[in-house]
Amino acid sequence: MRITLSELTFDVDVAGPEDGDPILLLHGFPHNRQSWSDIAPVLHRAGLRTIAPDQRGYSPGARPEPTAAYALPELAGDALGILDALGITSAHVAGHDWGAVVGWYLAARTPERVRSLTAAAFPHLDAYQHALRVDPEQRDNSGYIETLSAEDAAESFLANGAAGLDGWFRQGGEGVLSEEQIQRYVRTHTSPGTLRAALQWYRVGTLRDDNGPIGPVAVPTTHIWSEDDPSVSRFAAEHTADHVTGEYRFVRLRGVSHWQPQQVPETIAAEILHRAGRG
Repeated sequence: MRITLSELTFDVDVAGPEDGDPILLLHGFPHNRQSWSDIAPVLHRAGLRTIAPDQRGYSPGARPEPTAAYALPELAGDALGILDALGITSAHVAGHDWGAVVGWYLAARTPERVRSLTAAAFPHLDAYQHALRVDPEQRDNSGYIETLSAEDAAESFLANGAAGLDGWFRQGGEGVLSEEQIQRYVRTHTSPGTLRAALQWYRVGTLRDDNGPIGPVAVPTTHIWSEDDPSVSRFAAEHTADHVTGEYRFVRLRGVSHWQPQQVPETIAAEILHRAGRG
């Protein structure tokens, strides 16, 4: 369905039992709402109703021009607005990559709206920013942010028939993403305006923002980290526990890349169901 909030219109997949407990599924970069396509059916069979939006920048009707329009409070406001439009007071939340960043923010700032949080790949934002200051491994791992923030990043990734973008999806190694998945996400990001808008998430400076912490998370939370993830250090992942005051579960995956929902969808689905009290 399409949901309009103010002047922005979002494409949203809503599926599963109509009376099921709602779960908001938030994708990251460089994916789209289809990143949950292997996980959502498992959640439906367990009785959950999934709400999977294309986040700001991905839906053609939700691409504001100013970089500041992609700040974290704006992304979180979109998520809450979508729930409001569907008449949902509170929901379980699962996010991967940037979707996890938005999930952490929602859980910290609006805990009354978040029944539980499953954060895949990305640690608590305060833990990540602390790691940037004190952990050499995380500083090295975060070098890609400068690349994605550059003004000519979109043009570089789309040069030579999007070879740069295609290569980005293959970084985890052969077989991590299927050929169908790679082509799906390449099509998304080569559609006019998508990649440039999506890169605003990085240009706005959220990951390097020093304007203060988002605060502790008190809702029941699971953080899933891959040892082979080249973007998140062990220090950042393990110190996420310092920023969760509620029930907490830390899941460490071996032999898994950053693309967890695509590479091990069964594992991610099981962890979401465990956190939502369904397994």
